[in-house]
Amino acid sequence: MDLIRELLLKLEELPLERGAVWLINADMEALQVSGYSADQIDYHLSLIEEAGLTDSAGAGGMDAYGFRRLSWAGHDFLDSVRDPEVWRKTKAGALAAGGFTVELLADLAKGFIKKQIEDRTGVRL
Repeated sequence: MDLIRELLLKLEELPLERGAVWLINADMEALQVSGYSADQIDYHLSLIEEAGLTDSAGAGGMDAYGFRRLSWAGHDFLDSVRDPEVWRKTKAGALAAGGFTVELLADLAKGFIKKQIEDRTGVRL
């Protein structure tokens, strides 16, 4: 899940133009993540696409994925795990529970964020 998060952060940083579709692959310099091989990056790009975290606009090919933008679900997931401390707590909570899905991680992260808002504002969510 660390690689999923890192790749989503990198995809978000791509300089997108309205209507443009990037053909991305594991060999792109912009998508390199230290400690991970091209095969691992490729596999996780396919998981990101399958999970509906990106909008491909129907583009893609044999060794590339179409990327138009993060989907609403992709933005929602990334925004819930963007903060490194929230991400650390989210992973620890998921490991303590003995398993996780993308949806569960997002819900857990949102729970930590809600708790921070309550602690800082006194407003109960």
